Amino acid sequence: MKYMGDYPSKRSRSVNELTDQIFEGALKAEPLKDEIYCQIIKQLTDNHVKYSEEKGWELLWLCTGLFPPSNMLLPHIQRFLQSKKHHPLSGDCMQRLHKALRNGSRKYPPHLVEVEAIQHKTTQIFHKVYFPDDTDEAFEVESSTKAKDFCLNISTRLLLKSPEGFSLFVKISDKVISVPEGDFFFDFVRHLTDWIKKSRPAKEGIVPSLTYQVFFMKKLWTITVPGKDSFADSIFHYYQELPKYLRGYHKCSREEVFQLAALIYRVKFEDDKSHFPTIPKMLRELVPQDLIRQMSPDDWKRSVVAYFNKQAGKSREEAKLMFLKIIFKWPSFGSAFFEVKQTTEPNFPEILLIAINKHGVSLIDPKTKDILTTHPFTKISNWSSGNTYFHITIGNLVRGSKLLCETSLGYKMDDLLTSYISQMLTTMNRQRPGRGHSK
Repeated sequence: MKYMGDYPSKRSRSVNELTDQIFEGALKAEPLKDEIYCQIIKQLTDNHVKYSEEKGWELLWLCTGLFPPSNMLLPHIQRFLQSKKHHPLSGDCMQRLHKALRNGSRKYPPHLVEVEAIQHKTTQIFHKVYFPDDTDEAFEVESSTKAKDFCLNISTRLLLKSPEGFSLFVKISDKVISVPEGDFFFDFVRHLTDWIKKSRPAKEGIVPSLTYQVFFMKKLWTITVPGKDSFADSIFHYYQELPKYLRGYHKCSREEVFQLAALIYRVKFEDDKSHFPTIPKMLRELVPQDLIRQMSPDDWKRSVVAYFNKQAGKSREEAKLMFLKIIFKWPSFGSAFFEVKQTTEPNFPEILLIAINKHGVSLIDPKTKDILTTHPFTKISNWSSGNTYFHITIGNLVRGSKLLCETSLGYKMDDLLTSYISQMLTTMNRQRPGRGHSK
C-alpha cells in the first residue's frame, strides 16, 4: 500500500527499498508467492484511484518477471490478465508469466534497473555491453534472461560461429567477475551489488557508487584456433592476447618480437608509413615491456621497419590473424596469467607467474619465462581461494603436493579452474559410448 500510495509514507526511500520488502519474503518461502499475487490482484480490483492502480500494475509487472504462481492459482491470474486486456501492461505481464513458468523463479528481488524501467513506463530494458576492441552495443535484457541466452544473443548479433568459450563479465568497483551461464542476469548483478555493499560499510550519509559495466569476452580457449572464426579473431582474440604479450608473459625469440611489432604497427596504421619516426616513442605498444631496453630505440625502429616492409600490402585484418598464428604456436597461448607469491616449493622462485589455459595450470619463472611445470586438469584434486590466497592440491589428497599462493585474484583463479574442469568433464561425458547412467 505504501508503494501504491494508498498508505501515507513520510520519508523518501531508495528506488527499490519497498519492492525489496514486498518480494524478498516470497523469494525465500514458496507459499508467500501466491499470497503476493493475491494481494496485488486484490489491490487492482475495483481500484478507481488512477495513480494507485498504475503503481499496482508496476508491481504485477515486476512480480510476473520474478516467479510464477502455483498451478492452482495460475488460471485465476491468467483470467484476471485476460479481463484487463485494455491495459497496456496486461499483454506484457502475460508474456512474462509464460517466461517465468518456462525459466523458473529468480533468487533475488528486482534489480534497480528493472524497477526504474517500469516506473518510467518502459517495459524494454537495454543494456550496454563492451567488447575488447573498444566497441560497445546495446542489447535487450529481460527479467527472465539468463547469462547463457544473453551470450547467445550477443554472439548471434556479432556473427560469431559459436558462443562456446565466451562469457559475460561484470566489472564493479575493483573486481571483474564472470557471470555463471545458468544465472539470471539481473539476479547475478543484484547479488554482486549486495555483496559489495556488505563488504564495504557505507560512510555516514554517503551512498557507495555501485555502477557496473558489462563485458563480453573469450574466457575458455580450449577450441580456439586462429583463422577458424574471423569475427572472433578480429574483435576478441587479437585484443585479448595483445596486452598479455606486451606485459612480457610469453617466452619468444627476437625474430618473433620484430615480426609481431611490425604486425601490431600494421593493425594500428595499416600501410601508412608516416608514423615510422614515432616508433621509438611507441615501443611500449609494440614490444614486450621487459625487452624494450635490450636494444636502442633506433635499432628497434630499423628492425620493425624492415619486417613491416616484408609484409607489404597486408590489411589490418590479415595482420591480426598473422599475429595470432605466431603466438598460437606457443604453449602459453590463450592463458590467463597471475603473478603470485608462493611459499611451498623451495625449488621454484618465490614470485611465480601462474598461467591457466587449456593444458592445465602452468608455473612459469617470471624472469626467464621458462615453464617450470604444467599440472594437467586431470591431476588437480582440490583447490580453494580467499581474499588473499589461492591453494591447489596436485595428485591425491594423501600423497599429493600442495601449492600455496598469496594473491588478491584467488577468486578469478578459482572460477577459471572450475570452468575449465567442468568443460573437460562435459566433453568427456559427451564422448562416452551411449549407455544408461544415473547422475
